[in-house]
Amino acid sequence: MLLPDLDPDKPVLLAGPTASGKSSLAMEIAQKQGGVIVNADASQIYDCWRVVTARPSRAEEEQLPHRLYGHVAYYGQYSAGHWLREVKTLLEGAERPIIVGGTGLYFSALTEGLAEIPATPDEIRKHADSLTLEMLLAQLDPQTAARIDLNNRARVQRAWEVLQASGRSLADWQDDTPAPIMPIKACSALVMDSPKDWLEPRIRHRFDQMLAQGALEEVEAMRERYDPKLPSCKAIGVPELMGYICGDLPLEAAREQAAIATRRYAKRQRSWFRSRMKDWTLISSSAL
Repeated sequence: MLLPDLDPDKPVLLAGPTASGKSSLAMEIAQKQGGVIVNADASQIYDCWRVVTARPSRAEEEQLPHRLYGHVAYYGQYSAGHWLREVKTLLEGAERPIIVGGTGLYFSALTEGLAEIPATPDEIRKHADSLTLEMLLAQLDPQTAARIDLNNRARVQRAWEVLQASGRSLADWQDDTPAPIMPIKACSALVMDSPKDWLEPRIRHRFDQMLAQGALEEVEAMRERYDPKLPSCKAIGVPELMGYICGDLPLEAAREQAAIATRRYAKRQRSWFRSRMKDWTLISSSAL
C-alpha cells in the first residue's frame, strides 16, 4: 500500500482529475499520518457550492481539519496568486499540509513559482468579457499562444488581459517567474492516474449522487444571484442545472451535458498532469 512509504514529516501534494477519489485518499492520509487537508480546486473555494462541486461534507470537515474550502463569496474574483499567498501562510504554521485538488495551475504555481502579475483593472476585464474567443486569440502574441490551451476561454482571456493591462505578454511575465515556495524535492508529490474508461462511469455516477444529495436545491438557492460571467457560476454542472431550473433544458439533457462537460474537463486535467507533472509519483486510482 502507498501510505507507509510516505514521509510523515513532509507535506503532501495530491493531484488528480475530477471524480478520481483524491479527496478520500487525502482523508485517509490525514487519518493515518496526521495533517491538515488544503484545497487546491478552483471551484471548491466558493461559499455557494458544496454538493455540486463535490466539496467535503460538513461531517468530513468536522472529522478532520480542512482549509481553503468555501471561503470565497460567490461574486469574488480569485486567482492562482490569491491561492498561493494563502497557502504560503498555511505553510508557516505547525500543521503538515496535505494539498489536494485538480487545478493544475495551483500546483504549478506552488512547485514551479508564479510571476507577480499586476491585477487586471475592471474596465479591461469587462471589455474582455464582451469579446469572442476568436477576437481574443487574434491579439495574443505567438509566444503566449504556444504555451496555453487555446480552447480554454478563461486561459486565453487571462493572457489577453495581462497583455492589455501591463503592456507585457504573459509569456514574458512567466519567464521572470520567482523561485517556488515548495519545490518538488521538499514534499511527497502524488498524481493520480485515472484512465478514461475507468473514470467516465464514475463521473456519471457521481453526478447522480449529487442530484440525490441536493444539487438542484443548491443551484435553485442561487437562482436570483446567478451570473454566467462570474467564475463561481462557471463550475461544471451549474450552468446545466440552472438551465433545467429555468425551464430551458429537460433534466436528462442537463445531466448529459454536465457529463460531457465533466469528461472534457477531466481530459484537460489529464493532459496537464502528463505534461507538467512528469516528476511526480504516479498512483493508480483503480488500485485504491
